[in-house]
Amino acid sequence: MESSTFQINYPAIYSGTESSKITFYDGIPDLVSLYKPGEDKGARYFFVTDSTVGTLPCMENFVQKFDDGKCGNDSLLILGSGEKYKTIDTVLEIITTALSYGFNRKDIFVGIGGGVICDITAFAASIFKRGVKVEFVPTTLLAMVDASVGGKTGCDLSNYKNMIGTFYPAAKLSYFPEFIQYLPENQFKSGLGEVLKTAILFDKDLYKILKDESEKVLARDRETLMKVIPACVEAKGRIVEKDFTEKGERAFLNLGHTFGHAYETICGLGNITHGEAVAWGIGRMAELSAIKDFCMNSYKEEIFDLLRKYDFDCSSVPQLVRGGGIGERFIEVMRMDKKNESNKIRVILQKGLCDTFISEIEDKDILLAFK
Repeated sequence: MESSTFQINYPAIYSGTESSKITFYDGIPDLVSLYKPGEDKGARYFFVTDSTVGTLPCMENFVQKFDDGKCGNDSLLILGSGEKYKTIDTVLEIITTALSYGFNRKDIFVGIGGGVICDITAFAASIFKRGVKVEFVPTTLLAMVDASVGGKTGCDLSNYKNMIGTFYPAAKLSYFPEFIQYLPENQFKSGLGEVLKTAILFDKDLYKILKDESEKVLARDRETLMKVIPACVEAKGRIVEKDFTEKGERAFLNLGHTFGHAYETICGLGNITHGEAVAWGIGRMAELSAIKDFCMNSYKEEIFDLLRKYDFDCSSVPQLVRGGGIGERFIEVMRMDKKNESNKIRVILQKGLCDTFISEIEDKDILLAFK
C-alpha cells in the first residue's frame, strides 16, 4: 500500500541546440576563411575529419595550418575513413583527444566529413562533459541531404547499425556543394539513394527532377544539384521540426532502411554503401506494398523504373548475399532493428507517391518480398 507520493517537476531539456543554421557557399571549399584556425574567436574549435577528406586538394591549406594537430587554441583530429570506424572506440578516441587538449563545455566540436564523421562527432559532443556545441561541414551528398540534418547521432555496435546514439542537432551547418565533385562514384551514388528516398516520401517536384533529368543528376550538374540538395534539406527539416525525437511522422524517413540496414549487416558493415542498401530496401518496400495490396502494381513498377535509372539493384535477393534461407537471415537481423515495438517487424510502406504509412508485418509476409 502506498503511504504517500510526491512528484519532482523539471524544465524541458532539449539536447544540443534549439535550432540549426544552414548556410550554402559557392565555389571551392575554403575552411580557412570560414573558421580562421588559430585566431582568437572566443570559443576554441576541435575539428574532426577523416583521412579521405583530409587529403582532398581543397583541404590542403586548412590541414597544413595544424602542426601536430594544433593551431593556436584550435585542434584537428584526423581519423580513419569508412564505416569500420563508426564504433564506440572511435567516439571515445574523439573524447579522449578533446580531454588531452583541454577543451571545455564552452568550446565547439566541428565534424568535417560524410555521414560517419557527422554521426560520431555529434555523438561525442553530446556526451563530452554532458554536452558541447557541435557544427558540421558535410562533404558527401549523403551527409548533405540526410546525415547532417536532424540531430541523430550514434555509432554501430556488434555489426548492427546505429545501436548507440542520441538526438543532438548541430548548431551550424556549412554547405559547400563543390565537395560533391570530389566524391568517388560509389559515394555519390550512395547519396542518391537518400535523395530518391526523400523525393518518394515528400516531394513530387523533386521526384519529377529525378525522373526527367537523371542524366544531369548523374553527371553532377552543379545547377541541378543546387535544386536537389536544398529540396532534400527543406523536406527533412520540416519533418524534424514537427517530430524531433521520432515519435510519429519522422519515422517515415526510415523508408527502405529496415531492409537496407539488414542488408548492410549481412554483407558486413562497410562492404556496401548505405545509400545503395537503402535504395535496394526501397525496392523491397514497393514489392511488399504491392503484395499486401497497399499500392497498385503500376506504382511498384514506377519505383523500380526510377531505381533502374540510377543503376540500383531491384532484385528480390541482392547478389552480394545470395544463398539458402536468405529471407530467414534477413528477418533475424530485421528483428534487431531499434524501431520495432512488438514481435512483428515495423516497416515503412506506401500506397503511392508521397502517401506513406507505418505497418507491423508478420514474418510470412516479409518473406514474400524475397521471392
